[in-house]
Amino acid sequence: MRVFVAGGAGYIGSVCVEELLNHDYETIVYDNLSEGHRSAVDPRATFIEGDLSDPDRLMESLEKYECEVIIHFAAHALVGESMENPGKYFRNNVSNGLNLLDAAVECGIRKVVFSSTCATFGIPERVPMNETLLQNPVNPYGESKKMFEKILEWYHQIHRLNFTAFRYFNAAGAGDQFGEHHRVETHLIPNVLKVALKHSDHCKIFGTDYDTHDGTCIRDYIHVRDLAQAHILGMDSDHSGFYNLGNGEGYSVRQVIDTCRRVTGCGIEVLEEPRRSGDPSRLVADSSKAKRELGWAPQFPDLESIVRSAWDWHSRFPNGYSD
Repeated sequence: MRVFVAGGAGYIGSVCVEELLNHDYETIVYDNLSEGHRSAVDPRATFIEGDLSDPDRLMESLEKYECEVIIHFAAHALVGESMENPGKYFRNNVSNGLNLLDAAVECGIRKVVFSSTCATFGIPERVPMNETLLQNPVNPYGESKKMFEKILEWYHQIHRLNFTAFRYFNAAGAGDQFGEHHRVETHLIPNVLKVALKHSDHCKIFGTDYDTHDGTCIRDYIHVRDLAQAHILGMDSDHSGFYNLGNGEGYSVRQVIDTCRRVTGCGIEVLEEPRRSGDPSRLVADSSKAKRELGWAPQFPDLESIVRSAWDWHSRFPNGYSD
């Protein structure tokens, strides 16, 4: 089977490509390298530099390699930026995504696996969060993903294009060869590890007065390799639908920092700052639907395993990717 991975040079995409190749799937990576890195593409994969805004190149690529399944990671994903430049998010995450779906229909693709987000829910009514929760995004990023989810439903109904969409929580950790290197890093674990690497003097805690056991936000962290395995299961499934992905265990910001101290053996200085607007106190997934329908189960559920894999990768590649 040939799999077309849009955004396969990014963090989650690169690890998913590695896992696909390890499972003997022929893999085509399509990426414009605006956020991804050329050196993050597994050398066993075929790489095409291209943009979702170019429908002709998309069609040419899908037809040339006779791909059967698309995995779609090629979205902008910075919440703060989406509040400053919403047009960028609606153009890429919705309009350019439509180009991908139209090309899929034209080429007779049987399945699309979509990387969605728990940001479609906004401030949750209850925790843990399952798929029945009201979706009420509080930023253009989450809204753009919710819009694309609705488009997937219509394309399934009208064009019989099957889909699996994963709403996942905080991706973390690393694969064997590929890890997390964003040009603008907003994720907690790599920013904490930057202090251990002597790239930063301190990490930040935004809010210490939440209604949690230690006053800091609680989030659900999921190993990036477990995400990759979910995408492979979703690709092979006959189901079309939406799935929340997480470990079902929440960890506070202070617990994450303490785990990083323990794993790295380094003292990590912390700067406490006020809350950020719109940050819920707890976001934890209920992934029972994915376990029930797809047979998915996280293989690296504990926080220490997640942090240790991230630290191993950052220790080997302290400056990340070269490009």
